[in-house]
Amino acid sequence: MYKQNQVKYKWRDRGVLFATLLLFWLMLNNSLALDSLLIGIVVSLIITILFCSGLSFFTEFRFTPKAFVAGILYYIYFFKELIKANFRLAIIVLSPSLPINPGIVKVRTQLKSRMGRLMLANSITLTPGTLTMELEGEWIYVHCVNVTSTDTEEATAQIVSGFESYLEVMYG
Repeated sequence: MYKQNQVKYKWRDRGVLFATLLLFWLMLNNSLALDSLLIGIVVSLIITILFCSGLSFFTEFRFTPKAFVAGILYYIYFFKELIKANFRLAIIVLSPSLPINPGIVKVRTQLKSRMGRLMLANSITLTPGTLTMELEGEWIYVHCVNVTSTDTEEATAQIVSGFESYLEVMYG
């Protein structure tokens, strides 16, 4: 039973990757001419075969209504955090005393899926003032421009927990 589900998800993931690539190709070309469509199909198929282990953020995504809602809320939360981090970093940079306290903090993630952890690490890195340095099992090492706490639990609450609550629903 487990093996059958794995095969089913593998083909579903490949189908989603192929469809995403083909749709992107069609949007870039802005044409449904037969030659353009055939080239798009061939190129999308080649990329899907070469990257069959997964290239899409839909890999391991839970296709449930709750996951789609969490996905939308995740992006709203991400953009809110992005704007807040930009303002915090701008204040630091514009301050004559340059009040920084750089350092590396160790945080823990509860996410089990590879794609969920990857999305978390990328979200941390894309937020100004933080950079994911290493992802090792449940531990993430993050460089921060301004470290406010070296306590693992407190740093996890500050850096990871907001993103993680949505990613848990989306990826597990």
